[in-house]
Amino acid sequence: MQDYSHIPDNDYMLLTPGPLSTSKRVRAAMLKDLCTWDSDYNSVVQDVRQRLCSIANLSERYTTILMQGSGSFSVESVITTAFGKVGKLLILTNGEYGKRIAQIAQINHVCINIQENRIITPEIMNEALQDSTITHVVFVHCETTTGILNPLEELCRVVKTNNKVLIIDAMSSFGGIPIDIEKLEIDFLVSSANKCIQGVPGFGFIIAKRVSLEKLKDCAKSLCLDMYAQWECMEQNNGKWRFTSPTHIVHAFREALIELEEEGGILMRYKRYKQMQEILSQGMENLGYECYIAKSYHSPIITTFCYPNFKDFTFKGMYEYLKSNGFVIYPGKLSNADTFRIGNIGDLKVNDIERLLEFIKIYTDTISK
Repeated sequence: MQDYSHIPDNDYMLLTPGPLSTSKRVRAAMLKDLCTWDSDYNSVVQDVRQRLCSIANLSERYTTILMQGSGSFSVESVITTAFGKVGKLLILTNGEYGKRIAQIAQINHVCINIQENRIITPEIMNEALQDSTITHVVFVHCETTTGILNPLEELCRVVKTNNKVLIIDAMSSFGGIPIDIEKLEIDFLVSSANKCIQGVPGFGFIIAKRVSLEKLKDCAKSLCLDMYAQWECMEQNNGKWRFTSPTHIVHAFREALIELEEEGGILMRYKRYKQMQEILSQGMENLGYECYIAKSYHSPIITTFCYPNFKDFTFKGMYEYLKSNGFVIYPGKLSNADTFRIGNIGDLKVNDIERLLEFIKIYTDTISK
């Protein structure tokens, strides 16, 4: 077993939806300089692309594209490439990240906003698709504004029954929640290196149905974010990116993929995340903190809590106390309620969540006296 004792410990755990706490093994992988033109590095890129397909149990019908930038860059890459000269995009959103897609969409589109504490239902989807001019549909699987999990299979079934191109923002779900991409006939699925795969920030990736991707040559409305051109370059040049790639991040990501495989794959990671989320939500409720959404809507990724009625509670006070004791949590992102969020993805274990709850109890006891 390799010795990682030379890798320093983190100052605190990131209980956030990404960036998140990574293992020493992943961080150690970044301690190597690689040349973007060299075959050694390009073989790493190709290995990453193959492993992404492998962990998702995909056949040759699917391929992968890596794209520089945060996950939103990859979303924009798909949205700005996936349309020819005609088309209309349906955006369904129940949170800020769906709304961001609407900001990205400088094309013919319609956006339907649902309450942030409600899921997108098949009935809502079906009604929206009565507009026969719609050609493409996009929605967020796990909306990290609240942690709500939209019913992916049911929604995909409605979209494909209506013969639409299907784009899924799986930023905070792929790698941590099982998704049968091929069975659901998803055309484009987008995620990021620094989410459930447990890598570090620097690039996103797109899993694409080949037959859908192959139609998109010269369709992009952006030079740098041309999804088709990026894929074509990687295919024809054995993993080479068109422009300078984040070499250290890619190397760390491969290590994170290997870690995921060694953990037992996506299903086992999902079980770990789910167990931690259930312990967290129940423990917080026992301490007087109410979950913002119904338990039946919870994802195993991140949980939103309402501010309690304790006289001396402030988010800043709680944040600083927890940070001083080794944990960083996340502010809320809602416009209509005062909330904060706690994530449980990353290099975390059940005992980390239990220790967090112990410190929250101490803080709560202090401010509620």
